[in-house]
Amino acid sequence: RPPPLDLLDEGGSYRFERFADYLDALRATPAAVNAACMVGHSTLRAAVMPDLQRAATDEEIAAMRDLAEEAMASGAIGISTGAFYPPAARATTEEIIEVCRPLSAHGGIYATHMRDEGEHIVAALEETFRIGRELDVPVVISHHKVMGQPNFGRSRETLPLIEAAMARQDVSLDAYPYVAGSTMLKQDRVLLAGRTIITWCKPFPELSGRDLDEVAAERGKSKYDVVPELQPAGAIYFMMDEPDVQRILAFGPTMIGSDGLPHDERPHPRLWGTFPRVLGHYARDLGLFPLETAVWKMTGLTAARFGLAGRGQLQAGYFADLVVFDPATVADTATFEHPTERAAGIHSVYVNGAPVWQEQAFTGQHAGRVLERTAA
Repeated sequence: RPPPLDLLDEGGSYRFERFADYLDALRATPAAVNAACMVGHSTLRAAVMPDLQRAATDEEIAAMRDLAEEAMASGAIGISTGAFYPPAARATTEEIIEVCRPLSAHGGIYATHMRDEGEHIVAALEETFRIGRELDVPVVISHHKVMGQPNFGRSRETLPLIEAAMARQDVSLDAYPYVAGSTMLKQDRVLLAGRTIITWCKPFPELSGRDLDEVAAERGKSKYDVVPELQPAGAIYFMMDEPDVQRILAFGPTMIGSDGLPHDERPHPRLWGTFPRVLGHYARDLGLFPLETAVWKMTGLTAARFGLAGRGQLQAGYFADLVVFDPATVADTATFEHPTERAAGIHSVYVNGAPVWQEQAFTGQHAGRVLERTAA
């Protein structure tokens, strides 16, 4: 499995022949939280294509479409793509559209980590909108950002484009509240332009948590040239500007998402800190929006956009997915140096009415369910 598909490989426990097998396993051994599952376009490519560094043939597209149809019929809520990453970087727009055809019949969602979030971000947005129009399905732009110093401030350009598209078709977006992102370590000059922290490194595990600049200097190379000898590896990249982050978070339709990778040796703190950071730092401390808006962006808005009926609001007859927190003290304590610190001010968490987190500890209850999408 090519990076980044190897990020969730723990002794083969994530290998399933069919999407239905995965959902059956998840139902038989529930998680502590609910799961609304999407099938990955890169996963389909890896399952069908012997060489990922090219466009798919018509036969391969048909085989991927058959797998996508099986997944949607089994209960997937949509298909996600990541044309930014090597396994799907050579996929054409037409390939993505044809593989995703089952979305139209099943009322599924098209979610995407777009092909480009730097210099060519406008072209990537237009491609995303086109795919949604061709399939006549809802589009979710995953963790919207503008990255690289030459692009700082371009959220002033991208947000009006997204808002204009929303007037013509079903488009939504999410974001995480950090100026740093995290993914596989790769030779990308835009990503490597700022500070880079190694999160894991298979050839040299001892480098986890080290600054790439320091490692490169020790080896007498530029950080761009040292990357190949460290791969496969993961990294945190400081690549966004805080005003852009705040502008995107404050945009009314923006949902909050963590985009966390739990298996990294030194992970990004967003997996532990995203939601309390929005509630505490951005809503309470900076006053970027009211507390009620912060809660809505991570609950009711998300449930509505993803078509999760009976979720996301406190109403009679709805499922009791509840977080009880102190608005005066809720805060993220996870940092890039200590990324797995638990949030402050969280009293308890209930999933489908069952307490899964109390007194700063997991209760041991796995009350999560596999959620289905109710198309609008």
